[in-house]
Amino acid sequence: MANKQNFTPAEWTKVLESTMSVGMAISACDPSGLWGTLKEAFASRSALTTSKFVVSNELVKAVIADLETSGGRSAVQGALHKHIDSAKPTEIVQRSLDQLREVSAILDDKAPDDAATFKAFLRGISQKVAEACVEGGFLGLGGVKVSDAERVTLDDIAKALGTTT
Repeated sequence: MANKQNFTPAEWTKVLESTMSVGMAISACDPSGLWGTLKEAFASRSALTTSKFVVSNELVKAVIADLETSGGRSAVQGALHKHIDSAKPTEIVQRSLDQLREVSAILDDKAPDDAATFKAFLRGISQKVAEACVEGGFLGLGGVKVSDAERVTLDDIAKALGTTT
Protein backbone atom coordinates (compact mmCIF):
# COMPACT_ATOMS: atom_id res chain seq x y z
CA MET A 1 0.00 0.00 0.00
CA ALA A 2 1.30 3.39 -0.99
CA ASN A 3 1.34 6.50 1.18
CA LYS A 4 3.00 9.92 1.26
CA GLN A 5 6.46 8.40 1.67
CA ASN A 6 6.25 6.78 -1.78
CA PHE A 7 6.32 10.22 -3.45
CA THR A 8 8.65 13.20 -3.63
CA PRO A 9 7.21 16.38 -2.06
CA ALA A 10 6.46 17.78 -5.54
CA GLU A 11 4.75 14.57 -6.62
CA TRP A 12 2.72 14.44 -3.41
CA THR A 13 1.52 18.01 -3.95
CA LYS A 14 0.39 17.04 -7.46
CA VAL A 15 -1.47 14.02 -6.08
CA LEU A 16 -3.16 16.26 -3.50
CA GLU A 17 -3.95 18.85 -6.18
CA SER A 18 -5.58 16.22 -8.38
CA THR A 19 -8.46 15.95 -5.92
CA MET A 20 -9.27 19.59 -6.67
CA SER A 21 -8.36 19.54 -10.38
CA VAL A 22 -11.07 17.03 -11.25
CA GLY A 23 -13.77 19.26 -9.78
CA MET A 24 -12.30 22.41 -11.28
CA ALA A 25 -12.29 20.84 -14.74
CA ILE A 26 -16.01 20.09 -14.45
CA SER A 27 -16.89 23.49 -13.02
CA ALA A 28 -14.86 25.34 -15.65
CA CYS A 29 -16.15 23.38 -18.64
CA ASP A 30 -19.71 24.66 -18.20
CA PRO A 31 -19.80 27.53 -15.68
CA SER A 32 -23.04 27.48 -13.68
CA GLY A 33 -23.09 30.92 -12.11
CA LEU A 34 -22.56 31.70 -8.45
CA TRP A 35 -25.04 29.20 -6.95
CA GLY A 36 -24.01 26.43 -9.31
CA THR A 37 -20.35 27.00 -8.56
CA LEU A 38 -21.03 26.89 -4.83
CA LYS A 39 -23.00 23.64 -5.21
CA GLU A 40 -20.19 22.12 -7.25
CA ALA A 41 -17.55 23.19 -4.71
CA PHE A 42 -19.66 21.71 -1.91
CA ALA A 43 -20.07 18.48 -3.91
CA SER A 44 -16.30 18.20 -4.29
CA ARG A 45 -15.72 18.72 -0.57
CA SER A 46 -18.56 16.37 0.31
CA ALA A 47 -17.09 13.63 -1.90
CA LEU A 48 -13.77 13.94 -0.07
CA THR A 49 -15.43 13.88 3.35
CA THR A 50 -17.59 10.87 2.49
CA SER A 51 -14.61 8.96 1.07
CA LYS A 52 -12.83 9.37 4.36
CA PHE A 53 -15.38 7.04 5.93
CA VAL A 54 -16.13 4.59 3.12
CA VAL A 55 -12.84 4.02 1.28
CA SER A 56 -10.40 1.51 2.68
CA ASN A 57 -7.50 2.32 0.35
CA GLU A 58 -4.51 3.64 2.30
CA LEU A 59 -3.41 6.09 -0.41
CA VAL A 60 -6.87 7.69 -0.55
CA LYS A 61 -6.95 7.89 3.23
CA ALA A 62 -3.46 9.43 3.33
CA VAL A 63 -4.44 12.09 0.78
CA ILE A 64 -7.63 12.98 2.65
CA ALA A 65 -5.76 13.11 5.96
CA ASP A 66 -3.12 15.41 4.47
CA LEU A 67 -5.78 17.68 2.97
CA GLU A 68 -7.16 18.09 6.49
CA THR A 69 -3.86 19.57 7.71
CA SER A 70 -2.92 23.22 7.28
CA GLY A 71 0.27 22.15 5.48
CA GLY A 72 -1.62 20.00 2.97
CA ARG A 73 -4.23 22.68 2.34
CA SER A 74 -1.53 25.32 1.96
CA ALA A 75 0.41 23.25 -0.59
CA VAL A 76 -2.73 22.65 -2.64
CA GLN A 77 -3.86 26.27 -2.44
CA GLY A 78 -0.49 27.51 -3.68
CA ALA A 79 -0.42 25.03 -6.54
CA LEU A 80 -4.03 25.74 -7.50
CA HIS A 81 -3.47 29.49 -7.43
CA LYS A 82 -0.78 29.06 -10.09
CA HIS A 83 -3.09 26.66 -11.94
CA ILE A 84 -5.99 29.08 -12.31
CA ASP A 85 -4.22 32.45 -12.15
CA SER A 86 -5.42 34.63 -15.05
CA ALA A 87 -6.82 31.59 -16.85
CA LYS A 88 -10.01 31.44 -18.88
CA PRO A 89 -12.38 28.52 -18.16
CA THR A 90 -11.18 26.57 -21.22
CA GLU A 91 -7.58 27.01 -20.07
CA ILE A 92 -8.49 25.77 -16.59
CA VAL A 93 -10.03 22.64 -18.11
CA GLN A 94 -6.94 22.02 -20.24
CA ARG A 95 -4.53 22.67 -17.37
CA SER A 96 -6.55 20.32 -15.16
CA LEU A 97 -6.48 17.57 -17.78
CA ASP A 98 -2.72 18.03 -18.27
CA GLN A 99 -2.21 17.85 -14.51
CA LEU A 100 -4.34 14.68 -14.30
CA ARG A 101 -2.27 13.04 -17.05
CA GLU A 102 0.84 13.82 -15.05
CA VAL A 103 -0.68 12.45 -11.83
CA SER A 104 -1.79 9.32 -13.67
CA ALA A 105 1.80 8.67 -14.74
CA ILE A 106 3.08 9.36 -11.21
CA LEU A 107 0.54 6.94 -9.72
CA ASP A 108 1.34 4.24 -12.29
CA ASP A 109 5.04 4.60 -11.49
CA LYS A 110 5.05 5.13 -7.72
CA ALA A 111 1.87 3.37 -6.59
CA PRO A 112 0.91 0.79 -9.23
CA ASP A 113 -1.11 -1.32 -6.78
CA ASP A 114 -3.17 1.71 -5.71
CA ALA A 115 -3.35 3.59 -9.02
CA ALA A 116 -6.66 2.15 -10.24
CA THR A 117 -8.41 2.74 -6.93
CA PHE A 118 -7.11 6.29 -6.65
CA LYS A 119 -8.11 7.08 -10.23
CA ALA A 120 -11.61 5.70 -9.55
CA PHE A 121 -11.73 7.95 -6.47
CA LEU A 122 -10.88 10.97 -8.65
CA ARG A 123 -13.49 10.00 -11.23
CA GLY A 124 -16.05 9.69 -8.43
CA ILE A 125 -15.32 13.24 -7.32
CA SER A 126 -15.73 14.53 -10.87
CA GLN A 127 -19.03 12.69 -11.29
CA LYS A 128 -20.43 14.15 -8.06
CA VAL A 129 -19.40 17.65 -9.10
CA ALA A 130 -21.02 17.17 -12.51
CA GLU A 131 -24.28 16.06 -10.86
CA ALA A 132 -24.27 18.82 -8.24
CA CYS A 133 -26.71 21.14 -9.98
CA VAL A 134 -29.15 21.16 -12.86
CA GLU A 135 -27.70 22.74 -15.99
CA GLY A 136 -29.92 24.82 -18.24
CA GLY A 137 -33.61 25.28 -17.64
CA PHE A 138 -35.29 28.27 -16.05
CA LEU A 139 -36.05 28.83 -12.37
CA GLY A 140 -35.28 25.23 -11.60
CA LEU A 141 -37.57 23.87 -14.32
CA GLY A 142 -36.21 21.79 -17.14
CA GLY A 143 -32.52 21.40 -17.64
CA VAL A 144 -30.34 18.34 -17.26
CA LYS A 145 -28.40 16.84 -14.36
CA VAL A 146 -25.18 16.61 -16.40
CA SER A 147 -24.66 18.91 -19.38
CA ASP A 148 -23.15 17.83 -22.68
CA ALA A 149 -19.98 19.81 -21.90
CA GLU A 150 -19.71 18.07 -18.53
CA ARG A 151 -20.17 14.65 -20.18
CA VAL A 152 -17.36 15.43 -22.61
CA THR A 153 -15.13 16.60 -19.75
CA LEU A 154 -15.94 13.48 -17.71
CA ASP A 155 -14.80 11.43 -20.71
CA ASP A 156 -11.68 13.59 -21.05
CA ILE A 157 -10.90 13.07 -17.36
CA ALA A 158 -11.22 9.29 -17.81
CA LYS A 159 -8.86 9.46 -20.78
CA ALA A 160 -6.38 11.67 -18.91
CA LEU A 161 -6.36 9.17 -16.05
CA GLY A 162 -5.98 6.25 -18.44
CA THR A 163 -9.26 4.69 -17.39
CA THR A 164 -12.37 3.81 -19.36
CA THR A 165 -15.87 5.19 -19.01
